[in-house]
Amino acid sequence: DEVGLGKTIEAGIVLCQYWAERRRRLLVICPASIRKQWALEIEEKFSLPTVVLDAKAYRVAKREGRDPIQPGAILILSFHFAHALRDALKSIQWDLVVIDEAHKLRNAYRPSNKVGQGIRWATEDCRKLLLTATPLQNSLLELYGLSTLIDERLFGDVNAFRAQYASAGSDLGALRARLSSFCKRTLRNQVTEYIRYTERRPITRPFRPTDDEHALYEAVSGFLQRKDSYALPRRQRHLTALILRKLLASSSPAIAATLDILRQRLETLRDERLQSDPELAERLVESEEIEGDLLDEILWDEDTAEAGDQPSEPIDRRKLGEEIEALRNLAAEARRIGTDTKSQTLLKALEIGFEQMATTGAARKAVVFTESRRTQEYLKGFLESHGYAGQVVLFNGTNGGPEATAIYEQWALRNRDTGRASGSRAVDVRTALIEHFRDDATILLATEAAAEGVNLQFCSLVVNYDLPWNPQRIEQRIGRCHRYGQKHDVVVINFLNERNDADRRVLELLTEKFSLF
Repeated sequence: DEVGLGKTIEAGIVLCQYWAERRRRLLVICPASIRKQWALEIEEKFSLPTVVLDAKAYRVAKREGRDPIQPGAILILSFHFAHALRDALKSIQWDLVVIDEAHKLRNAYRPSNKVGQGIRWATEDCRKLLLTATPLQNSLLELYGLSTLIDERLFGDVNAFRAQYASAGSDLGALRARLSSFCKRTLRNQVTEYIRYTERRPITRPFRPTDDEHALYEAVSGFLQRKDSYALPRRQRHLTALILRKLLASSSPAIAATLDILRQRLETLRDERLQSDPELAERLVESEEIEGDLLDEILWDEDTAEAGDQPSEPIDRRKLGEEIEALRNLAAEARRIGTDTKSQTLLKALEIGFEQMATTGAARKAVVFTESRRTQEYLKGFLESHGYAGQVVLFNGTNGGPEATAIYEQWALRNRDTGRASGSRAVDVRTALIEHFRDDATILLATEAAAEGVNLQFCSLVVNYDLPWNPQRIEQRIGRCHRYGQKHDVVVINFLNERNDADRRVLELLTEKFSLF
């Protein structure tokens, strides 16, 4: 079902039915960040017992002589821990396995997808209920991937599926008919008879960078187009260039720091003669918290997965020295820009958004999504020095730092005796930051970590400071606010750099991909 239509509740009703029939070997597999949320929903709304099993709880149960896998309650596991326990899970005939955010396993049919393969193998003989708002992200093959979790024989092999449904002249009517027996899709417009959803009001905010900013864009683009550059690893040249373009579109501090990383890598190459860094792209994606789909889409693509590194040739030290100098100059140029046009545009966008909030009586709250941790930190400083001091809260994958820790400690103190604390800092700090945003702050500056499993019905302004390349990411972001319980129209502001070809192309692709769904 679309975002915010109550998939967790529907799954809870099914779990309740199984429990009532005394079929009680029940397993829920979901992202680690929403395990506690699942436990609370099942306990509060259905009065069913749950156990969230992580490594610590597993060790305690073993020490006390209890079977951690069969606790006499609904067992809730993260994707990675389910993969780690695959042998133990395989030994039990589960009555039902619920997989939430199932699209994360859409590549489970590929041997390279270790977690997906492990979960698929461990649960292959069990009934399964897969939940996702975004079954399709970029390709019809993802439907094939999800179908293999239910039964790998539903469509034959991947080549048969590709030939029948994912090539020119394919029969989509036949695909719909095949899907109808195991795939149920509910859209918001089908339930308006029962639930009144507020409207979405999209606004595109175009901006024109200064000549200095555009010169930097052109210079970095020129560098990325160099043939046989040492700065970009051969195996992941395309992917690394894409990441740099994304960061270039995000902010000057983000691209400056990344150019420094490339320069340091080349200096290591010059001094220690290291021949390759095959994980550079993964490290950049992880450190900045760029959408992980970008990695999935390109890194594990059959065409590139087999390519491997080409044999190394002797290093041209003069050329290497030139590249190191070019990267140093580009980073310095990026730092000279200071406050860029895009951040000035954000101030104006927030002003417009908050004016609209005032007319509808909505709370003065905004969630701003960026694809870079460095941009996030830069924007916090910028907004606090431009009228929002003490009103900005950061939300990202680690949620570390003194400010988040202080908010978490106060929350833990207040909730000491309420039973709401999960015992996991990572889970509880998310709850603490969201409640701090709801009660005390005005702006939530979020990376992709806030696009799933977070409920923000109290906020009705979503700003896509950086556009993701995957349109379903936008749907996930907006769905945090535009969901059941939202009382006001949701204003969505998208930024468009009129002088950045990649940005314009992303907007075109997003529009095209939306029509696929």
